[in-house]
Amino acid sequence: MFSSPITAYKQIDAESDIRGADPIRLITLLFDGAEAALAKAQSQLAANDLGGKSDSLTKAMTIIVEGLSASLSVAQGGELAERLKALYDYMVSRLVHANIHKDAAAIAEVQQLLGEIAGAWRELRPNLAGDQNSAKRNA
Repeated sequence: MFSSPITAYKQIDAESDIRGADPIRLITLLFDGAEAALAKAQSQLAANDLGGKSDSLTKAMTIIVEGLSASLSVAQGGELAERLKALYDYMVSRLVHANIHKDAAAIAEVQQLLGEIAGAWRELRPNLAGDQNSAKRNA
């Protein structure tokens, strides 16, 4: 099933992280995966590994569409969710362009956009933990 014990450990560790994660942690894991795939795509493009680049960009697009965009609720998030959805759609279109035209700048643009949104999500986690701790102290 696994090619090595290290691979098995990494898979089990990742699955454990996902199973025990709160919703914000799950979203940050999606960002981590997309960012890693984009970094890998940049390296593969620089090395002229076009098949690898295509696979990595496809992985990033899948995470953006099936993970990040699909997790949005316009009913709950309103205009912000609509704007994020539009931004995710734009990112995917830029990655399709990058894949077809071997455009490292388009990948970098998406990396920057994704990084900014990911940073905001990552800031939520400590803030929520602080709010929960103060609520416990006040109870």
